[in-house]
Amino acid sequence: MHTPEPARILPADTLRARRVALPGAVRVAPLYPGAYLADAYAIGLPVGVAGDAEQFARCVLEQPAPWVDRLMWLRDRLVAGFGIKTAESLRSKVEPGVPRIGLFRIYETHPEEVVLGEDDSHLDFRVSVFLPPAAADGTREVVTVTVVHCHNLVGRGYIRLIEPFHRMVVRSGLERAARAGWPMPSAA
Repeated sequence: MHTPEPARILPADTLRARRVALPGAVRVAPLYPGAYLADAYAIGLPVGVAGDAEQFARCVLEQPAPWVDRLMWLRDRLVAGFGIKTAESLRSKVEPGVPRIGLFRIYETHPEEVVLGEDDSHLDFRVSVFLPPAAADGTREVVTVTVVHCHNLVGRGYIRLIEPFHRMVVRSGLERAARAGWPMPSAA
């Protein structure tokens, strides 16, 4: 099993996502027990970025790499016959008063954390995009935490199949957002 790195941020960490220990300070932490999948990835933030967790979540989740879109297209074709929600059905799902970021429903929004996810017949999942307080040396990072609870054999089989892709997609989202540029303070 891979041992996550400590949370120390080096300059290169502002462009490269890394697996980290599951943080205890996130709102999804009570969901860790019994989870079929629970993981966390972080990327360092350059000096001067500003914004709340929702802005960071939008940076990470709303502009996936083209290969992620192709992978989701393939996933949709493979799972449609199992009654699993497709990305297309989630994109077209407009519910008054239910905000979304990308494909995901927003469950909670706080300045330092946004909790997103979906519930389906085979599994429920939550994603936390978390901005922990700055470290003693002033460095900051954004952390994504994913927690999945499976309901049945279909859910467990699905997660087993997609877990390697999940890791690549999460890292890609963080790294693409870092390259595109994080929110900066507005000029006064």
